[in-house]
Amino acid sequence: MERLTVEDLLPEMVKWRRHLHRHPELSYQEKETSAYVGARLSELGIEVRRSGSGYGLTGILTGALPGRTVVLRADMDALAITEENGREYASQNPGVMHACGHDGHTAMLLAAAAYYSARREEIHGEIRFLFQPAEEVCPGGAMGMIAEGVLEGADAVYGLHLWTPFPLGTVGSAPGPLMASADEFFIDIIGKGGHGGMPHRTVDSIVAGAALVTQLQSIVSRTVDPLRPAVVSVGTIQGGSAQNIIAERCRITGTVRAFDEETRYLIRRRIEEMTASIAAAYGAEATVDYLMGYPPLVNDEEEFNRFYRVAPEALGEGANVILMEKIMPAEDFSYYVKEIPGCFIFVGAGNPDKDAVYPHHHSKFDIDEDAMLYGAKLLVAMADSCLNEQ
Repeated sequence: MERLTVEDLLPEMVKWRRHLHRHPELSYQEKETSAYVGARLSELGIEVRRSGSGYGLTGILTGALPGRTVVLRADMDALAITEENGREYASQNPGVMHACGHDGHTAMLLAAAAYYSARREEIHGEIRFLFQPAEEVCPGGAMGMIAEGVLEGADAVYGLHLWTPFPLGTVGSAPGPLMASADEFFIDIIGKGGHGGMPHRTVDSIVAGAALVTQLQSIVSRTVDPLRPAVVSVGTIQGGSAQNIIAERCRITGTVRAFDEETRYLIRRRIEEMTASIAAAYGAEATVDYLMGYPPLVNDEEEFNRFYRVAPEALGEGANVILMEKIMPAEDFSYYVKEIPGCFIFVGAGNPDKDAVYPHHHSKFDIDEDAMLYGAKLLVAMADSCLNEQ
């Protein structure tokens, strides 16, 4: 098999990425995406193991030499967004779009598989190329694949995220907490409806809801340790049917973000306590449906140090390797690094000259495809460093 360099593989990455971009599939529906990836892995002579809990699959490459086991992960799903960027490779699936870079993540991991498939005789140990479904929608695809044993016997796991807020050439990560947990709450307040002119005969769910919204804002400022970042955001409040009717029901929904489990569960407890007490104070009843989403993503410190050590040499002159600050978005890569040491890395993909300036989940989102070269080089550098470590 021809021993292509990572640079040689960039045209293939672009081809793979554009095919996937034209044919996006939503979370838990990645049937054709999975088939495409599986076919490419089979062409490379890599063993393919398919997940039984979704459309995930793992390529297994065993080297000729004994050694460690490394897992490299990419996500494959798209979003329910109508694409509006006018690219010739724009989505052909109405209402579905790769608006978060997962097509690029998949292409970069395929490139790493192609790179190593021609170097089996040099590999110490085993590399698992993990293509995960359903990152965008809880409960996510990671837990199912972990339950099937994809991490068993592995020494480290690495993942990348193309990131348009960073310019091309910038890569970053951080030791410890990097991305927040993402939980959701759905609160229903049940009062007693009635005539707007006779409020004394009613229990106004909207007044109780308004009081609760105000009090929820005090959780972070008055309950959470100010040295532990957290967010409680109310996204919707809905109630009532007419201007002269006291609403019997009011629904409040929102999201909670935190970087450690103690804070995460503290906030949940305070939301449930506040809801019960404020509803009682207004003579109403209330229920709280609390969805525990992805946990905080916490990088292993030694694996972060590996990234910070190998990235400058792997990427060469002109690359900007940075220590990131925490960010509030969430990622189900967090489940992998709860199980074994690992590092999640952001790869700059923004470039105004190529109109790659829109935020993730935007209808005009796109990446500078040259960023995939940086990402594939990082995957190879991280895997090489770990596998060759004595």
